[in-house]
Amino acid sequence: MAARRTVDNPTRNRAGYGTLLRTPGARTFLVPAFAARLPYAMLSLGIVLLVLDTHGSYGLAGAVAAASAVAQALVGPQTGRLADRYGQSAVLVPGVLVHAVSVGALIALALGHAPTWTLFLAAVPAGASVPQIGAMVRARWVAKLADDPARLNTAFAFESVTDEFTFVIGPVLATAIATGISPATGLVAEAVLTVAGGLAFAAQRSTAPALKLPAAGTRRESALAAPGVRLLVGAFLGVGTVFGAMQVSVTAFAESAGRAGTSGIVYGVFAGGSMLAGVLYGMIAWRHSARQRMLGCYALLVLGCSTLWAMPNLVALAIAGLFCGLAIAPTLITGYTLVETLVGDGAKTEAFTWLTGAIGLGLAAGSTAAGQLIDHGGPSAGFLVPVVGSGLGLVALVTMRRLLVAPGSSGRTVARSVPLRPQPVGAASRG
Repeated sequence: MAARRTVDNPTRNRAGYGTLLRTPGARTFLVPAFAARLPYAMLSLGIVLLVLDTHGSYGLAGAVAAASAVAQALVGPQTGRLADRYGQSAVLVPGVLVHAVSVGALIALALGHAPTWTLFLAAVPAGASVPQIGAMVRARWVAKLADDPARLNTAFAFESVTDEFTFVIGPVLATAIATGISPATGLVAEAVLTVAGGLAFAAQRSTAPALKLPAAGTRRESALAAPGVRLLVGAFLGVGTVFGAMQVSVTAFAESAGRAGTSGIVYGVFAGGSMLAGVLYGMIAWRHSARQRMLGCYALLVLGCSTLWAMPNLVALAIAGLFCGLAIAPTLITGYTLVETLVGDGAKTEAFTWLTGAIGLGLAAGSTAAGQLIDHGGPSAGFLVPVVGSGLGLVALVTMRRLLVAPGSSGRTVARSVPLRPQPVGAASRG
């Protein structure tokens, strides 16, 4: 018989990070996963530094990096869907090899001063083949902790903090290698980490989610078939605009104040606030439903963003950015928690990847819009983008919040696993 579980169980005891990390098999996939996801934040900046060094054009460098990012955001969910259908290893192994070849081609073309259109030709598959490690790790946590909502919430918090950490460390590492050795070496390091980490992660088959066969006479639907998933994708687009606009606007504001070197510090305070909130969020035994938490966290995000444009100096902007950042990680954690309840076992990796891709698309749109506003209205004008982008996301969430209820009034049906390969004792049986 199919089992049922309650999505939010406030009576559960709080699950700490120590308990989470003692989950059998967790460390075996977390260590290679960290190595494989670190390059996620290195690729775009590495492309910018390489193309700028070889062609001397900020516009071309940004356009090539944007092409890679858009390809990653659009193709990533399809990669996740293939992983749900055929298994993570079956997708990861060829994917990281394609990535290495594409990055190598991009480096060779840039160093050889090939026609600019060829750079785009290599950048698109380089971005499209970025392994979706974050989504795959979350799918593994779901497979292990499906019947323990408290620990699953902590796991999503842990993953959000890890994402934030890689996005802080990745660009620093890429810049250090590019400036200390050469821009080409920075991209070589990105490709090596991707291949080594990706293959090591793929080798951990015992913790991978078991594959699910669709019922006889039915076909496997995309995660986007669920209206709630589409709503969360739209909401995460809004969060992405905050990231993109903050990167551009903080830089412009610092330059206008004659202190360009402090932009990294201000943005670091913003990211640090998000990391801190993510750590604390995962330590709390929440008594409100995930839907209520999503609406509350998103409203706090909009409130924080609404003050940025009025800040008179960098100190005030850093403080406002800190409060804005405090709402970021809780919003993302709750979104991932919700989306896991809205799709069947055979579409979880794809669903997680849609949310990650939405952030990437929102980041590209936010940085572009903020740049245009800054050119026409000054550095503070760029801070209008976060409040507008997140505000639209909040309106959508509030007006269509009924879509965020999981199938079933008190829980949801969990499909029985149908392993397509021999399962070791203790292997996960859910995806």
